[in-house]
Amino acid sequence: MAVQRNGSVPEPGYPFSAIVGQDQLRLSLILCAVHPGIGGVLVRGEKGTAKSTVVRALATLLPAVDDEDGSRPAKLVELPVGATEDRVVGSIDLEKVLRDGERAFQPGLLAAAHRGVLYVDEVNLLHDHLVDVLLDAAAMGRVHVERDGVSHSHPAQFVLVGTMNPEEGELRPQLLDRFGLAVEVTASRDVDVRMNVVRRRMNYERDPHAFAAEFRNDDIAVAEQILAARKILDDVVLSDKELRRIAALCASFDVDGMRADLVLARTASAHAAWRGASEVAEEDVRIAAELALPHRRRRDPFDEPGIDDKQLDDAMRDAAEQAEQQPDPEPDPDPEPDPDGGGAPEPEAPDDGSQSQSQSSDSESSDSRDESKQPPPSSGAGSEKQAGTPGAQFRARLLEVPGVGEGAPGRRSRSRSSHGRSVRPTVEPGRGLHLVGTLFAAAEQQVVRGRTAGRLKLEPADLRGAIKEGREGNLIVFVVDASGSMAARDRLSAVTGAVLSLLRDAYQRRDKVAVITVRGTQAETVLPPTSSVDVAVTRLRKMKTGGRSPLAQGFLQARELVLRERVRDPLRRALLVALTDGRATGGTDPVGRARIAARRIASDKIASVVVDCESGMVRLGLASDFAACLGGGYVALADLSAEQVAAVVRAAA
Repeated sequence: MAVQRNGSVPEPGYPFSAIVGQDQLRLSLILCAVHPGIGGVLVRGEKGTAKSTVVRALATLLPAVDDEDGSRPAKLVELPVGATEDRVVGSIDLEKVLRDGERAFQPGLLAAAHRGVLYVDEVNLLHDHLVDVLLDAAAMGRVHVERDGVSHSHPAQFVLVGTMNPEEGELRPQLLDRFGLAVEVTASRDVDVRMNVVRRRMNYERDPHAFAAEFRNDDIAVAEQILAARKILDDVVLSDKELRRIAALCASFDVDGMRADLVLARTASAHAAWRGASEVAEEDVRIAAELALPHRRRRDPFDEPGIDDKQLDDAMRDAAEQAEQQPDPEPDPDPEPDPDGGGAPEPEAPDDGSQSQSQSSDSESSDSRDESKQPPPSSGAGSEKQAGTPGAQFRARLLEVPGVGEGAPGRRSRSRSSHGRSVRPTVEPGRGLHLVGTLFAAAEQQVVRGRTAGRLKLEPADLRGAIKEGREGNLIVFVVDASGSMAARDRLSAVTGAVLSLLRDAYQRRDKVAVITVRGTQAETVLPPTSSVDVAVTRLRKMKTGGRSPLAQGFLQARELVLRERVRDPLRRALLVALTDGRATGGTDPVGRARIAARRIASDKIASVVVDCESGMVRLGLASDFAACLGGGYVALADLSAEQVAAVVRAAA
């Protein structure tokens, strides 16, 4: 038993075998421990479901690692949401460069996680380019770094585990597909199970050492079974029959590419090894399908995630018929030339999803790659009729949120960022290395340092970091006049379509969206700031209309929401979009109070757009008046379809 320096025995972690329920989660982690090439596990679920506890417990079960320092336990490396690319993949060892004049590489967290567990809590809040880096390393088992004149490669075989709460925003389908397995975790609704969870937790908190001792033999048995499975994994036979079953399953669920087929094959082999079998069987394929296919079906934000048991039963039945078929005869390896002059067609190389791990400080290439893979518009909820774009005079006024942001995760407005293109050097610490700026700073001091020839004399004061410019996500706040005045239905129809359209775009660009409705005697936040499409669609369908129009309350509530979010998420800039005819009613001087509220929003430097919903023969022009008070843009709803409203917001953001 390890002893700390102060002589005390460290408190043991919660035992893996003591976890109640969560069978799929535990199995998926075990299978990735048996075969890290599966590509990691994405754990999706609500708070308080033991996600982190299970992951931390797994690390204690992994085989010991032998290195130059001897044998050591496998590590659990946690990657913080705010980690930079240098911290993740490694960077130049500046101290050694300046001290010894040698180019040296300082490994990052991926190297530290080798043969252990790399744990990313709230992986959906991590910058997309870093998620790509992690998934590439998990799939390839190595990290290749080419940057700042240094070329370095090192092994990075680890069990990648990402956890997330879907209510805080989704991963894009392109990143979902990169995770080998995905598991949905929820708290049990069975009273006895819940009682058992609480009882065990309280026993652990009362005496961690006694509790750990109670489950020590069970954990040792699991660890030994993982080690035994690893030893026989390479000898497990995957027959053509089961491989055909896997291919038929993936084809029946219409998954993109070949990554799913490979993950199913690896997972089924790992499961066969886990149960001590020498050959993959149908039961191994089914379990692999339950873990590897559901998250690959979600190609669009409005698609429902998951696969129900009946769908999988039907697919397995169809796949069984395919598995019994005889394979087509092998083609002649040296076919006769085509009499018409054409040669034999070249076979298509399957895409196993692995990519070169060459890293760069500029993430724009990654962004453009993702843009080319965006899902097509859904024909279900949220689809709208295509329409033209706003007029040029409107576009010119609403290019983006003014200025340069501080880099909330996203890919929309300009921002200073830890990734992106370098724009200028800085003396601020923690910004990587601006090589040219460092050389120029040193060059100015060479005469003072007495250099007349030979190498440049460098000192720590010469170091310059890089200020980089990338893209950020924004918070879009809709204020919707849902009163009983004219065109209320049109307004709600337009804003619902606009928000749904924007949500699809926000899902890909990492924006947040909020909706405040104004009706009766008050304003109501029907959709708090969210990137979750599921939550947003549900809330939007519950919006109601009728009553007066307390517009001042709507503006004030939007202001409070934005200011509150500035404290909670200070890097994310906001854009307010008000859909109203401007006819504020209710209370004393409702229009005057709404103007005052609008001016407060302007004084807080909140970017805004007013969409004028006024119609009919008599027009008061109050909406344009409010736009002036807000200091923002203005456009008439009559000129905009739901799709165009979303285009206006995209242009403004």
